[in-house]
Amino acid sequence: MGRQWLHAKREVVSLKKSKTTSKFVREITLAARHGADSSTNSRLAAALERARKESVSRDIIERAIQKGSGTEGGKDSLEHMVFEGYAPHKVPLILEVYTDNHNRTAPEIRFLFKAGHLGASGSNRFLFDQVGIVEAHHPNAAIDREEAAIEAGANEVELLSHEQNDDIPAEACGARFLTERSSVHEVSLWLKTNGWTVVISELGYVPKNYPELGDELRAEVGNFLQSLEDHEDVHRIWAAVR
Repeated sequence: MGRQWLHAKREVVSLKKSKTTSKFVREITLAARHGADSSTNSRLAAALERARKESVSRDIIERAIQKGSGTEGGKDSLEHMVFEGYAPHKVPLILEVYTDNHNRTAPEIRFLFKAGHLGASGSNRFLFDQVGIVEAHHPNAAIDREEAAIEAGANEVELLSHEQNDDIPAEACGARFLTERSSVHEVSLWLKTNGWTVVISELGYVPKNYPELGDELRAEVGNFLQSLEDHEDVHRIWAAVR
């Protein structure tokens, strides 16, 4: 049989790396819409931290910043689209998409919702609160998250593990801070200057309630969400599943 499978494996790895890089480039581009200076743009700072960690090249990062900020002839043509719907077992979700071709992406996303009759589209934004979300980690695993949230000016804080976000080191203290929409940058800045590494800093949607799901049903929901996540234009999925 030879070792043809190695070539196929390399192609798969290369494809996954390409998709991952494109998602980092999109995140940097979107963040740079709010300014090209990462010292005053916490979302851009977090996006750069993640991209550099994954060895995205400096040239690619610079082009994405120029494109998003409109500097040095850069032009950002990405259109923001929001889809509301339900995963299997009536789990509500909001899907954020950025695309340079609305006529291609919209039907593809609708098809994914209908595939296998598992998901469904439909208005549900009233089931979510839009808030500021800052995800970060601290090298001291014993640090007090609640105290940090109070000092930073966050409204709430939740435990965040490596399993929930693989940018959180397994041995670190991980936390998700929920803030007022206008306070994301201030909270991120306080955390960064007090020893925290910020990996996400953005506006997002938090479910008001979570349906009760057993392991089997949760797995079905997870498979459906993964089918959405695999689409190259999908930016964020906000779903009422723990």
